[in-house]
Amino acid sequence: MVNYNIWTAFVTVLICVLGLLFAVPNFLIGTSDTASGVPGFLPQKTVNLGLDLRGGSSLLLRVEVDAVFAESLQAMVSASRRGLRSKQISYTGLGVEENTVVFTLRDPSQEAAARDELSALLGDLTLNVEPNGRFVMSFGEEARIARQDLVMDQSIEIVRRRVDEMGTTEPLIQRQGEDRILVQVPGLDDPERLKDILGKTAKLNFHLVDARVTPQQIQSAQVPPGVMLVPMEDGSGMLPVSRDVIVGGDHLVDSQPSFQDNRPVVSFRFDAAGGRIFGETTTNNVGELLAIVLDNKIVSAPRINGPIPGGSGIITGSFTTQEAADLSLVLRAGALPAPLSILEERTVGPGLGADSIAAGKIASMVGLVLVIIFMVVTYGMFGVMADIALLINMLIILAVLSVLQATLTLPGIAGIVLTIGMAVDANVLIFERIREEARNGRTPINAVDSGYRRALTTIIDSNLTTLIAAILLFQFGSGPIKGFAVTLSIGIASSMFTAIMVTRLMVVGWLWQRKPKSIPI
Repeated sequence: MVNYNIWTAFVTVLICVLGLLFAVPNFLIGTSDTASGVPGFLPQKTVNLGLDLRGGSSLLLRVEVDAVFAESLQAMVSASRRGLRSKQISYTGLGVEENTVVFTLRDPSQEAAARDELSALLGDLTLNVEPNGRFVMSFGEEARIARQDLVMDQSIEIVRRRVDEMGTTEPLIQRQGEDRILVQVPGLDDPERLKDILGKTAKLNFHLVDARVTPQQIQSAQVPPGVMLVPMEDGSGMLPVSRDVIVGGDHLVDSQPSFQDNRPVVSFRFDAAGGRIFGETTTNNVGELLAIVLDNKIVSAPRINGPIPGGSGIITGSFTTQEAADLSLVLRAGALPAPLSILEERTVGPGLGADSIAAGKIASMVGLVLVIIFMVVTYGMFGVMADIALLINMLIILAVLSVLQATLTLPGIAGIVLTIGMAVDANVLIFERIREEARNGRTPINAVDSGYRRALTTIIDSNLTTLIAAILLFQFGSGPIKGFAVTLSIGIASSMFTAIMVTRLMVVGWLWQRKPKSIPI
């Protein structure tokens, strides 16, 4: 173990130098999101601070999955009505009852034809036909769980896109339980805007206004089948629109805030398929009103004065400049598959984070000083070497966190403080073994060689068991636990490197330079 070739020494020194270079930016400007104050020849990445250190907003959201099932059942009602009518199949009582779509055939002899027509429309619904000719369509348990998981995955992705569009860095967005999403955005100075943006479903649909419905029918809410009353966003009343969606927001590819007649508007553009449908609809319905429905409210209902090819247009309304920018943001990010409700809101001020950072610094410094004093008093010059390796270990941990752009939280600081104490464990094992071998009459070179060789297995075993525990914490833990596991894992790996490689390089260098007769340990 005292044979330390030139390439091994070179790699060891190189890693230490790289650790110093990547750690330095954090000391020049502090832990932040950007390294604009760092000289160009240094790496530009620094450690990000988590919500509990930097302050920010935390929201616990609930995804209203039941609304998705209700919408799917209502869509099945409309599709069944069109399909049965196209095949001239007579029925009665078509509607939604207790999370199922039901209807009864007037003529039982049409059961086979009805089955064939509905089989292409079912999707993940299950069809059962009762003896009295009553058709029942519902979600099975497996289909319900699969749909819920899909809705949750889509919701998390859309929330992530919206938060990223706001220009924030390192947000924590993760699923909790069956229907909840935790959103933590460090450094956000406008939590109300975050709530507004995440609270919008941003479901954009285009419907034709049904001109056959009279004002008396609207007032009495007695509209024909296939027509629904939708309120105007400005509260001016309601309009009867067709339930059939001409083109939906899923065909939207771009949306930007703009101005028209010195008023903020939102421009939009469809993909090729959506643009074709939009063009055909406007061509075939010149003179009709086209309702632009956003989140179940009509933002505008312009008259189609002529064909609109190209699949682009604008949304007008009583927008402010910020509202137009936010609406275009959520439209670009995509519509949520289900509404979100805020169950819990928490705002952490930067003052609390500053206190936590100060407490973490004090704990780290006290622990570091005590360990340094203990090692010097107990092992003398060898203890000084271990202390130098300990400082290098701290730099390597900070460097790795910077390269990974990791988010440092209070549990992460706890992991670093714990690492300070654990970092000298390997050196203690090695030095005690060297001391024992020296007492048994071995020469300094033999004692060092035997000490490193015999302690190596114990060092690997002890650190490996701790590393396994840290990996399990990362795999099954939540955000704060994962932060602790990350810093602990990095600390274990770096402490093994500094104990086995860095300290050994210094000890071997001292042996070959001084050629001592005895070991001062």
